Amino acid sequence: MSTALQSEPRTDTTPSPAHPAFEWQSSHPIDSLNLTLESYRHRKTGARHYHLAADDPENVFLVAFRTVPMDSTGVAHMLEHTALCGSERFPVRDPFFMMIRRSLNTFMNAMTSSDWTAYPFASKNRKDFDNLLQIYLDAAFFSNLDELDFAQEGHRLEFSEPDNPDSPLQFKGVVYNEMKGAMSATNARLYQTMCNYLYPTTTYHYNSGGEPDHIPDLAYEELVAFYRSHYHPSNAIFMTFGDIPAEKHQARFEALALHRFEAADPGIHIADEKRYLAPLQVTHHYPADEEDGAAGRTHITLGWLLGYSTDTQTQFRAQLLNAVLLDHSASPLLRALETTDLGSAPSPLCGLEDANREISFMCGLEGCASDATAQVEQLVLETLEQVARDGVDPDQVEAALHQLELGQREIAGDGHPYGLQLMATGLTAAVHGGDPLALLDIDPVLEQLREDIRDPQFIPGLIREWLLDNTHRVTLTLQPDAGMAARATQAEQQRLQRIQSQLDDGEKQQIVERARALKERQEAEDDDSILPRVGLEDVPAELPDVRGTNITIGTGAASQPARFYAQGTNGLSYQHLVIDLPALDDNLLDLLPLYTACLTELGVGERDYAEVQSRQSAVSGGLSCAAQFRSQVDDVQQHRAILTLSGKALQSRQDEMSELLHDTFFHVRFDETQRIRELIEQMAARQQHAITGRGHMLAVNLASSGMSPTAALNYRFGGLQGIRTMKTLSRELASDGREAALQRITEGFRAIHEHITAAPRQFLLIGEEDQQDALQETLSRLWQEPAGQQSGVLELPAVREPVQALWTTQTQVNFVARAFPTVHSAHPDHAPLCVLASLLRNSFLHRAIREQGGAYGAGADQDGNSAAFRFFSYRDPRLQETLDDFDRALDWVLNEKHEWQQIEEAILGVISSMDRSTSPAGAARQAFFNELFGRSRDHRMDFRKRVLDVNLAQLQDVAARYLRPEQASTGVVSHREANVPDGLKVENL
Repeated sequence: MSTALQSEPRTDTTPSPAHPAFEWQSSHPIDSLNLTLESYRHRKTGARHYHLAADDPENVFLVAFRTVPMDSTGVAHMLEHTALCGSERFPVRDPFFMMIRRSLNTFMNAMTSSDWTAYPFASKNRKDFDNLLQIYLDAAFFSNLDELDFAQEGHRLEFSEPDNPDSPLQFKGVVYNEMKGAMSATNARLYQTMCNYLYPTTTYHYNSGGEPDHIPDLAYEELVAFYRSHYHPSNAIFMTFGDIPAEKHQARFEALALHRFEAADPGIHIADEKRYLAPLQVTHHYPADEEDGAAGRTHITLGWLLGYSTDTQTQFRAQLLNAVLLDHSASPLLRALETTDLGSAPSPLCGLEDANREISFMCGLEGCASDATAQVEQLVLETLEQVARDGVDPDQVEAALHQLELGQREIAGDGHPYGLQLMATGLTAAVHGGDPLALLDIDPVLEQLREDIRDPQFIPGLIREWLLDNTHRVTLTLQPDAGMAARATQAEQQRLQRIQSQLDDGEKQQIVERARALKERQEAEDDDSILPRVGLEDVPAELPDVRGTNITIGTGAASQPARFYAQGTNGLSYQHLVIDLPALDDNLLDLLPLYTACLTELGVGERDYAEVQSRQSAVSGGLSCAAQFRSQVDDVQQHRAILTLSGKALQSRQDEMSELLHDTFFHVRFDETQRIRELIEQMAARQQHAITGRGHMLAVNLASSGMSPTAALNYRFGGLQGIRTMKTLSRELASDGREAALQRITEGFRAIHEHITAAPRQFLLIGEEDQQDALQETLSRLWQEPAGQQSGVLELPAVREPVQALWTTQTQVNFVARAFPTVHSAHPDHAPLCVLASLLRNSFLHRAIREQGGAYGAGADQDGNSAAFRFFSYRDPRLQETLDDFDRALDWVLNEKHEWQQIEEAILGVISSMDRSTSPAGAARQAFFNELFGRSRDHRMDFRKRVLDVNLAQLQDVAARYLRPEQASTGVVSHREANVPDGLKVENL
């Protein structure tokens, strides 16, 4: 084994300016991230402040508390919700959601992890940032924690007819229903069960989100006690990112909160986990559909505890080992799991969990026979033994290091602010007293690891120490149980009946009175004038203008158009080959999603898929292939369809990545039929696992599937119909007819590829300005094959028809959607419809469906791509009542009184969604594809102007004309015992 990690001193000697209430501790430039990490300590309370000083106007804030529940009532999760329901300075019922709609934030949320709770936000507007900081600090440190908010957000008992004590008793509450939905997912049940045994005595043994049958056990007084013991500055970590100096942040922290506190010892820590003296085998069950049967549906997973995540050396050695064993299909352990007949796919838990104080490593299989545990365990251990004995190809280890470096250097930020992603990287170390800097500035770590791997016994030694000789190992067998969900429902009903039978008249009246009081509180109009806000005058007038340069790849007959975007990518280059999808018959079109998923996972030329996977890992950040379908801006029955083959690489490897992209496009192999079968089985498994996590999107996709050709195709490819098709195909590939099915698929792949390679193509290239010439020269040398001429593009049949359907799956909650036919994105009514969706989401749906109905979420949007206005709910205990609320929304818009402030907030919501954060490379991609699909900057600026000009009369006009109940389509994802509303066709997934 190597010596301990050595690096240069991590502290600059020049202090950064600090507020007098804080003491500076260190400053360290991280050149690879173009920022400086500054560390401070609050003098009185010991609160820590880590500031990521960067030349970036998107400023990010986060305050986190170490939270270590020792039961599964979900106390930390419930507190996260309830703390945001009103505070000392802002005693309104819902300041968090009220600020979402009166803000230009690029991110607002709160989140509960297994051992911390965090409250982050981001904004590019200084006034908005200051507004949100006031709200967040007051909520964190001076929350009101009203008992009625606990009843709404957490759990409560309520009669099914709230004012009738003789009607059946029910459990209600947002967190209760959220976790019912979350724990319906087999992956969640698998992970939580594994943690129950890997961590037998510490906080990770428990479900920090809450187990549905334990949540009702939490008393309000216990929530308040948890808040008082955990939400104190002495247990707090502040993190900031951006161009606001740390000193200014600290002045606000001190003035708004910290000056009122003294030092305290919360006594909150996580002890070392007790270790097993011998490996443990356990068997548990998960709810399953009876129709699917039990054969071949068992999960078998092995898990180990390794070392401490706060130890930088341990953390990165574990990441390296994980990459060597599981990074791609040529990695020895993943290859063994993918190619065995003992299961249908590697376990969804395969990999490293390094966010906990003690790191865990897991691997295994799903789709196994119920009696295959010994064989799966033997497969894993024998594979590890072989790697430990024979060693690992040094090139594979170098490739794993390359992936660590690339991952650190890439400027992310598409979807979540880049600064927040950096904070999340360092937060685990900060929470447990480690060094966040070491997890952000990994150059010294990489340097040490390069020294370590010169010893051929380094990786084998880690395998022996952490896996083969580690007795703290759990082998979990999770078997399907078709009756488990019904028994859980029955147990809940029996519990409620038992409680109700023991209630005296006074207690019944208390439940009735609390329901009445909660309803009055939910319907009361708060004085929101006490909340800070931004207005339309604060909206940036212009959208960013991201421009590229038109260049040519190759010369003469081989010349192909390209667009280069010079962006600050921190030394990475991005290449996208863009092809207009040619005409495909219906059989080939059905295979297109499989083709795009498999294309970059197969062999190329003389190399088999494992060699290609190794090559991808060594020279790039991986290749990907995807098809995109967008309607024309002025006619949703017309569309454009493209296919993109993409890759990214460090500048030093961009030539090799260019060759890899070229070779994959022209020389991919479709003769690896066993590999194709394995990939399809893995895709089918992933789709099944994702259903309850994205149930609202599937319901929306279903409801709008008859609105346009692209909507119908999305339903056919990735919606419920697509999931069922994959499920059927996976069974076919496990049957006696698998050879014929594989032949049909591979022949189809070849036919699609022949069409693709003959089609016209162009390039999207993104990189630093000085990369352009070298990249253009490399591509011109490689791409000497002339592109084809356009002989016909993919055309989809027109569709505009209603849908009325309910699909059942294994879930305890509902996902409800309703869609109305509206207009395309170039139509003048598109802007007011978008604002109408924002208004309904803010001012009606949130209250009616989330607060009063108990769903985890609800919303609406206007989709110009399908010309449809869509309502939806998420993890919803109700079904028909939610559909009724969708209908009531129209009456609310037309007949209730609306203040201008509500309209302004709805407009701000639409503008904020247009101004979401993105990475430099992401901004270039958006600009290119917007232009390609006809969404020019002028088009989007015109839409922005229309949004800013919307008034109440327009909103009521479009609501009356488009949201007509007789034109509605309905899509629902529910469970088999659901009370199906009239008119809905039932399909079983």
